[in-house]
Amino acid sequence: MFNSSFFKKILLASVAISLFSCDKDINTIGDGIVGDDHFGFEKLTSEVVAYNQKISAVQSNNLPVNALGIYDTEAFGTTTANFNTQVALQTVAPTFGNNPVIESVVLTIPYFSVQKSIDVNGDSTYELDSIYGPSDAKIKLSVYESGYFMRALDPDTGLKETQKYYTDQNADFDNVKVGARLNNSTDVTENDAFVFSAAEYKSSVTTDGVTTVTRTKPGMRLNLNKSYFKTKIIDAATSGKLATADTFRDYFRGLYFKVEKSGSSPSALAMLNFREGKITINYKEDTSVTDNSRVDKSVVINLTGNTVSLLQESNSKPAYTAATTNANKTTGDEKLYLKGGQGSMAIVELFGKDLYGSDGKTGAPNGVADELDVIRSSGWLINEASLVFHADGTTSGNDAKVNRIYLYDVDNSTVVRDHSSDNTTATSIKSGKIIFSGLLNKTSESDNTYKIRITDQIRNLIQNQDSTNVRLGVVVTEDINTISVSKLKVANSTIEDVATASVMSPQGVVLYGSKAVNADKRLKLEIYYTKSNK
Repeated sequence: MFNSSFFKKILLASVAISLFSCDKDINTIGDGIVGDDHFGFEKLTSEVVAYNQKISAVQSNNLPVNALGIYDTEAFGTTTANFNTQVALQTVAPTFGNNPVIESVVLTIPYFSVQKSIDVNGDSTYELDSIYGPSDAKIKLSVYESGYFMRALDPDTGLKETQKYYTDQNADFDNVKVGARLNNSTDVTENDAFVFSAAEYKSSVTTDGVTTVTRTKPGMRLNLNKSYFKTKIIDAATSGKLATADTFRDYFRGLYFKVEKSGSSPSALAMLNFREGKITINYKEDTSVTDNSRVDKSVVINLTGNTVSLLQESNSKPAYTAATTNANKTTGDEKLYLKGGQGSMAIVELFGKDLYGSDGKTGAPNGVADELDVIRSSGWLINEASLVFHADGTTSGNDAKVNRIYLYDVDNSTVVRDHSSDNTTATSIKSGKIIFSGLLNKTSESDNTYKIRITDQIRNLIQNQDSTNVRLGVVVTEDINTISVSKLKVANSTIEDVATASVMSPQGVVLYGSKAVNADKRLKLEIYYTKSNK
């Protein structure tokens, strides 16, 4: 079995995180003021403008994890995720003995999984993570030899920059795939009706009457065409094409993974670390020219090198299209659509408009939001500042439980101060930085919230009056520790890149924006502060 969340343990951890957060609220907000009658405790709900921003084709090469499959969502539409990777011999220039005959060629890629139990026979039950879609989902999966050579460096920059590949380049790779499908097993669960199975793989070998059982955690396991690899690898051993890593990379340009609907079956999508994948060619050869005995040998080809995630969006929902096409950058949007991959994000602007001078009340505009001018002149001590988002569960539908959202500095394409200063860790990289947060908090059956602390960011903005009130980007994330950005293929007037954390994620969620009709659900910047009563 599997669940649709990226890591189920994040959900389990959310209870503990909520308790931790409550305790943190009390300690932070009251810090340094207990017993001091000259200070009073106050709360400001500040003005925020938040609006949608469409993410067009975006750089998607060499991501830490990649999507594969088809994901249908109620709020956004359908995402089809194909994938291309280079490959490399584990040992270059392999040699083969007399009469080599291939027994099997197996492609394996482990899934993200959690071991749930072990029975008396030593057999384990697993639950899959990072799988999105119903448990009975199937897809048509085809693996081809890739005919596309992925350059490491961009010749347009004089080979000074890494070559960029983008989410919308699927046709470039599909049009040069080589030959027939390599996963040609008669077992349709490996191709035409492929399933992301949680079953443990077991194999056994009996030697001198003793049976040894090997157990492997769940993963993709495809039997590939033996004749193809006999020609491509074994027969090519004396040609020099396997002699060096560079020569082999040009000779065998990689694998192209293509997915399609499997009849009328519902579909699913998985996040995979393809770099842990490999092709194992198992063969037998003679021990010597005069000896009739045979010996087992193998050659391993690793799925390493340049990669690209190829994403196609289809059946886009009208509300999603309208919201991302007609964003209101002046007063903000009623709903914010966050969608990973070639999807969408939200832009948040703090403290409202600049209509007056440095006192925020009179004079000509000075380039600083009036509310910020007032706060700077008030001498407040900022105890905590947070953005609080409410999810629209009705519109989000089956995406209403996205585990985490991520906020960053859009203008400088970098993290906000609170992300840098939060050194908290967790058992999973997906659930670290729990003070900065952005984690799902299910407050009730009908209300999911995300709270992101930006206390240090606001303190710096107030205390250092030369600091800039930057725009903030909000996206879904697969990994809170991935802080890089990925370039848009074509920059627009609002952004030229987007957080890589969002490109990695297939998920989406709809949040209430700064103009939500229901004021209680409206996006808020909450600032807790103390001020002198003298």
